Amino acid sequence: MNKSINGVNEIAIPVTILTVSFNAEATISRTIESVMNQTYPDIEYIVIDGASKDNTVKVAESYLEAFNARPHRSMRIISEPDNGMYDALNKGARLAKGEIVGQINADDWYEPYAVETMAELYERENYDLAWGSLNVITAKRRYIKHAKRGLFWSTSHWCHPAAFAKREALLQYPYPLTNSHDDFDFATHLYVDGKKLIPLDKVISNFTFGGMSTKKSIREAKKRLDEIYGIHRKYGMSRLYYIYRLMFEGVKYILT
Repeated sequence: MNKSINGVNEIAIPVTILTVSFNAEATISRTIESVMNQTYPDIEYIVIDGASKDNTVKVAESYLEAFNARPHRSMRIISEPDNGMYDALNKGARLAKGEIVGQINADDWYEPYAVETMAELYERENYDLAWGSLNVITAKRRYIKHAKRGLFWSTSHWCHPAAFAKREALLQYPYPLTNSHDDFDFATHLYVDGKKLIPLDKVISNFTFGGMSTKKSIREAKKRLDEIYGIHRKYGMSRLYYIYRLMFEGVKYILT
């Protein structure tokens, strides 16, 4: 299939976008519409719902006809009990037909050029995993989390809602279903195995601060510290990461 960008016909890389939802009737429309309005032509979209008790599925179903009417677009909805977000994402990776897979949560949304940007980057770099920058919206402020590879391998540079991965990488390194930072575990596993990881400092996603990885309390901060430090140690990385993570959680607590 051909696409035309800036008047030049090229081969489109098939892309799958996954959205995991559970009781997200208030926010999922914005997410779906951001996928519908992408500038990229070849998109398979799978909404994986965890048997929501509200009208999430009904809202998602209201977009099926319009989404599937567009050339080279397909949307489907799966609603059944699962073992949490990462179990649902593993399921989505197995179902995906795209060569690369993006994952956008039901309370976040893409910029219109997100898929085009990451597909073009894949065409140039053939990455295993890449992530862009994202707008972070908190109750206090709005700021950009810049995608980069810093001196330390850390979640401070890693943006899951702006990440795209090769499907075969998601199948080879499935989320371990260990804790709420399985996404960072996945990225770290690729990192230590020498896979091709590419950060792109261009905003492609918008993230609403307040999910399970952002709860503000001393107990939650300690839990995040232990979980993320545990991932560093799991892959044989330095014990100094505990100090680094302790400092990061302190800053995060103050700013949010």
